[in-house]
Amino acid sequence: MSYTKDIEALGSVVGAQSTWKDINPESAVRMRLQNRFNTHLDIAKYNAKIMREDMAAYDADNSKYTQSLGCWHGFIGQQKMISIKKHFGNTKRRYLYLSGWMVAALRSEFGPLPDQSMHEKTAVSGLIEELYTFLRQADAWELNHLFRALEEAENAGDNAKAEELVKQIDNHETHVVPIIADIDAGFGNAEATYLLAKQMIEAGACCIQIENQVSDEKQCGHQDGKVTVPHADFLSKINAVRLAFLELGVDDGVIVARTDSLGAGLTQKIAVTNEPGDLGDQYNSFIDGEVIEKAEDINNGDVVIKQKGQLVRPKRLASGLFQFKPGTGEDRVVLDCITSLQNGADLLWIETEKPHVGQIAGMVNRIKEVVPDAKLVYNNSPSFNWTLNFRQQVFDAWKEEGKDLGEYDRADLMNEKYDTTELADVADEWAKEFQAKASREAGVFHHLITLPTYHTAALSTDQLVEGYFGDQGMLAYAKGVQREEISRGIATVKHQDMAGSNIGDDHKEFFAGEAALKAGGKDNTMNQFG
Repeated sequence: MSYTKDIEALGSVVGAQSTWKDINPESAVRMRLQNRFNTHLDIAKYNAKIMREDMAAYDADNSKYTQSLGCWHGFIGQQKMISIKKHFGNTKRRYLYLSGWMVAALRSEFGPLPDQSMHEKTAVSGLIEELYTFLRQADAWELNHLFRALEEAENAGDNAKAEELVKQIDNHETHVVPIIADIDAGFGNAEATYLLAKQMIEAGACCIQIENQVSDEKQCGHQDGKVTVPHADFLSKINAVRLAFLELGVDDGVIVARTDSLGAGLTQKIAVTNEPGDLGDQYNSFIDGEVIEKAEDINNGDVVIKQKGQLVRPKRLASGLFQFKPGTGEDRVVLDCITSLQNGADLLWIETEKPHVGQIAGMVNRIKEVVPDAKLVYNNSPSFNWTLNFRQQVFDAWKEEGKDLGEYDRADLMNEKYDTTELADVADEWAKEFQAKASREAGVFHHLITLPTYHTAALSTDQLVEGYFGDQGMLAYAKGVQREEISRGIATVKHQDMAGSNIGDDHKEFFAGEAALKAGGKDNTMNQFG
């Protein structure tokens, strides 16, 4: 229904109650509109539908990829979505990402931790709930401004303006968007994964990302020492997440299966195999080992497996972990991805050591031979030196073309002397086009930056500190922060309003009428900003 019809309908309800004479139906309608989602589970259901529609749109047109930024606090996520609406008019194909790394580094109750599956298990679901609480508040804040503008237009007798504002209210787009939430390696066994997935879904998650590392040995995706699990172990956790979605009525919930196999050289255990060529046998075929010629070559405690008809003693480290054969990473990635998609996963995540479209496409094309509609979620990671990577890629391309590279030193391409060169300009253009090219050529449906706001928070704080505690004093804040907020139209310049002061004032009026004591009078300092 429209705003005006909602008021009429609720007016009938209120009017039927003789003791509700102080209740204004319009106030109630405004409060309803400002609270579009009754529960965060409603959010999960709403956003799952959106993600599925976006996935179908990408399948039809690979220029329609999606994007997100990792956010470690509700306020950061809120301001990101407000800025998206301000700059682009809508939130279409723009999500949030919740990184396990950022939870560990910034939101763990234990304090900053390495991303090694050490933070408390409930921190992720808590952050999901917080993010959506702030996004819902952004809806209430934006609508409140429309309601106040409508009142002003009506009081001024400006019917045309009032009609336009009612139309904006009726067509209001929520700030609530899908969150791709990182459940790491499931934090334990399949039952733990199921229980945590339920918490995350109830907090609003429509999409859960899970990786094939060992929970208690899990390492950051861009660090060494990663330990993968046999496919059966991983698939049981994918099943656990799917059943959590189905139990809670999110039938179209999305699962991202992440493989770290490209960079993982270790496994914790040997897979169960029943016959040659089965999934367990394929997994074990990648394990490095020594051929056993005779029984007396087997030592006490040795594990022996059969590989292509030969008895092999897997290489086991002092940690008890087994080692994969060198150079098998890409083959393991392809097998992991195909297996995941054939067993309930919806999207893939391939963790790479560099942003290289050709490398990604080489693996994805092999996957697409078996699963034609395979789609990636790709980490545009701050762990990459983007400038160096693309300068080196341009250098290598030019070398292959036979171009004269005498003025460039490949090992020193970060040197400032190269910043104004043709190579640097081309490299910047490649970085600019990376997302579109990767989506077009390498099946990337969703591009994310895992922890950008970790870096932006540090950078902006450093810039303010340098001036404020130095010789700039308050000018550092006035010029470097406040003037920038004003010139860029950033709503936080009126921080009381952003935090909900005006909403609170309006509620006071709803509750107490003319007796309401409001904070937003003529002397409110927020009036200094227009």
